[in-house]
Amino acid sequence: MPPFSEYSDLIKEIWTNHWLTNMGKFHQEFQLKLQEYLSVDNVDLFTNGHMALELSLQALLENVEKGAEIITTPFTFISTTHAIIRAGFKPIFCDINLDDFTIDASKIEPLINEQTCAIVPVHVYGNVCNVEEIERIAKKHGLKVIYDAAHAFGVRYKGKSVAHFGDISIFSFHATKVFNSIEGGAACIKDKDVAEKIYHLKNFGITSPERVEYIGTNAKMNEFCAAMGICNLKYLEENIAKRRRIYEKYIECLSDVQRIEIHSIQDNTEANYSYFPLLFTDEACRDRVFRCLAEHSIYARKYFYPLTSSFECFSFDENETPIALDVSGRILTLPIYSRLSLAETERICEIMRSCLGYEKAGSS
Repeated sequence: MPPFSEYSDLIKEIWTNHWLTNMGKFHQEFQLKLQEYLSVDNVDLFTNGHMALELSLQALLENVEKGAEIITTPFTFISTTHAIIRAGFKPIFCDINLDDFTIDASKIEPLINEQTCAIVPVHVYGNVCNVEEIERIAKKHGLKVIYDAAHAFGVRYKGKSVAHFGDISIFSFHATKVFNSIEGGAACIKDKDVAEKIYHLKNFGITSPERVEYIGTNAKMNEFCAAMGICNLKYLEENIAKRRRIYEKYIECLSDVQRIEIHSIQDNTEANYSYFPLLFTDEACRDRVFRCLAEHSIYARKYFYPLTSSFECFSFDENETPIALDVSGRILTLPIYSRLSLAETERICEIMRSCLGYEKAGSS
């Protein structure tokens, strides 16, 4: 969170002008600052990242018959799958890469058929998908690409913000993310006409005071969230730098532990250090460390577990993506946030090492 005085000074104006929502001054200012930061032409703001994705699907695929198929990954937060289904489409799950946990682009084409209309890849833990290969496949087969970039705000690949890839890239500004606006989300849209349609969809489909041309919803970001976004954007790079130090401390303290696998930052990528995932040798080992940390009031996450294709509200077969299924049973993300001290980070590692039967790092 930003300094309280900065936020309170900014929102005093809301008490003065009584403009609480409906694309007010702070909404517009935040939008422009994001366009500048991300170096894109069209950014729209939403109540959350989920609505950014759902309405992007609705707008981009408005002429596609409902029930058409969208290739995506099961190794993601449930929002991704919900958005596809709620927009009227059928998710087809593609397996993931073991090295970065993103969708395995080499397995996408065999899943394409006459019912396929789009690809929804997910940048996982800030790891960037194989954007070049996905673009090639999409162009070859005439498919739309919408990136779920909820984990990847602030990430740059080959000098470009991840906001540049696909027809649309969406971000989440939830309070747990590397950058937050309390609650919120954004869509970066290449096509200006699609951007205009999305703008109307988030405001009930209203196009003028007496016209409603689309079946929309209420997904507008309010002024308080926009003001928080404006404040926090100033501290993004500083917070990423603090997270990097924590990330490096984890590596320093855990690199000799043989029961876990630490994945390195991708080549050609400027990371946001949003998560610190560990892949354990087996599920029992992962769960033992998870419980051990919880006993010390340290709350790691089995993220993502279960796979979205495993949840009881669906009827998918999780065994169709064996690598994702295996990873979901062995993955654990450790606490990482800018206010976490290096001493606290070391304590987390010491508890883990003790749980796994290792002496303190550096001891003889």
